[in-house]
Amino acid sequence: MSHVRYAAPPAQGWDIHCHTVFSDGTETPGTLVEQARLLGLHGVAIADHDTTAGWREARAAARKAGLPLLLGTEITAVDDDVSVHMLAFRYDPANTRISDMFAGTRAARLRRTKRMVERLTEDYPITWDDVLAQVKEGERTTIGRPHIADALVATGVYRTRSDAFADAVSAASKYYIPTPSPSTHEVIAAVKDAGGVVVVAHAGDPRRNRRLLSDAQLNALIDDGLDGLEVWHRGNPPEQRERLLAIASRHDLLVTGGSDWHGKGKPNALGENLTDDDTVREIMRRGVDSGSRF
Repeated sequence: MSHVRYAAPPAQGWDIHCHTVFSDGTETPGTLVEQARLLGLHGVAIADHDTTAGWREARAAARKAGLPLLLGTEITAVDDDVSVHMLAFRYDPANTRISDMFAGTRAARLRRTKRMVERLTEDYPITWDDVLAQVKEGERTTIGRPHIADALVATGVYRTRSDAFADAVSAASKYYIPTPSPSTHEVIAAVKDAGGVVVVAHAGDPRRNRRLLSDAQLNALIDDGLDGLEVWHRGNPPEQRERLLAIASRHDLLVTGGSDWHGKGKPNALGENLTDDDTVREIMRRGVDSGSRF
């Protein structure tokens, strides 16, 4: 049975791509849950970058609000020279393979962010302490470019985080340093080892890479066990949505949607792209009960 049911984003359902203060979002997991409840969403997922640090708080908030919750993580990866983000859901956070991978990526992110700040200090009035002042949850926060952008805003260089990302913090700037990351194939192997479900996020967004993942690259990931593609995302233009839907239909992949909400950190509105209830039920069926440890 095909999991491709829509030619347009679902009008109702879950937002399963959301970030909080435990990575580069500006709001707490409790605020995420409460805003999702007020919007009438059927459920919500926390998917901070390369961490599970916000899961316990999100689960407690969801229980209090009576809102269904999906626990996940957005994992930083690379495929040849293409930067790829992968959404992992319903996996065992105690799994050594995946927890070690997160620890390595977060340490690499920290080293890379410090090196970028060293470059930026030559031309801009910011210090590493200015960046740390933007970190909401201390060592539990996955630190990266958004915190540099927020420091530049705080010191008056830019008006918004988006302005900083369009200039000094962009991947095209002279200050940019790529994040050393596991391969997409390593990520799939780790998520599967931990009993989870894995989806490629915003695979058709041309603003993120000079080159998008090719059909051949996606086919290789499907052969490895990829579960789905995030089609409904503001970064995927119409022609890429059509392409991704066709691939999902051919291979019977899950089709998901998410806002990529970051609170005030991005203009993305919570609930602007959704995943239908049947797809979320399938994610829950395939994965392990990751929330049982919290």
